[in-house]
Amino acid sequence: MAFELPELGYAYDALEPHIDARTMEIHHGKHHAGYTSKLNAAVAGTDLEGKSIEEILSNLDMSNGAVRNNGGGFYNHRLFWEVMSSNGGGEPTGELAEAINAEFGSFEAFKDAFSSAAATQFGSGWAWLCVVKGGGVTVCSTPNQDNPTMPGVTCGNQPILGLDVWEHAYYLNYQNRRPDYINAFFNVIDWAKVSANYAAGK
Repeated sequence: MAFELPELGYAYDALEPHIDARTMEIHHGKHHAGYTSKLNAAVAGTDLEGKSIEEILSNLDMSNGAVRNNGGGFYNHRLFWEVMSSNGGGEPTGELAEAINAEFGSFEAFKDAFSSAAATQFGSGWAWLCVVKGGGVTVCSTPNQDNPTMPGVTCGNQPILGLDVWEHAYYLNYQNRRPDYINAFFNVIDWAKVSANYAAGK
């Protein structure tokens, strides 16, 4: 079964003014679609064909650039769309809030740590909030389309929230002001979805 570009679940303009419709249209319809088609081409006729993206990435030969880049791009963007909502923002509650407070001391301290990871990732990449077995949480960043499910990437192994800091994710609206984009992201985070990811991963 070939990988398919996932539906967004909301309109391209649903996240405005924080993330503009034109950026969403290009990001989903061009960039994510491109990773999806190139991933299908990279696994076709190999022993990876027919496996889930989670199986592929967790056992990845990191020297396989086509699968690493396009498989990561497929997985990362799928998570990215899922953790945003027009009704997003605010703070997490319940067990996720407790885990964040236990690790960082407060939501504001977590926000600072996550924002720093996103802002200081040199060049293209991602910032992550991950759950570790037992229920703890960690923050880290990865270059390009790498993510914590891949071998040798240390930040827990289950990302539950990801922020794309490639320039294509924000440049039309924010130009070089990555910190403004990072701050805006907190207005669209769907903490209910992130909490469900946390519960599934701990």
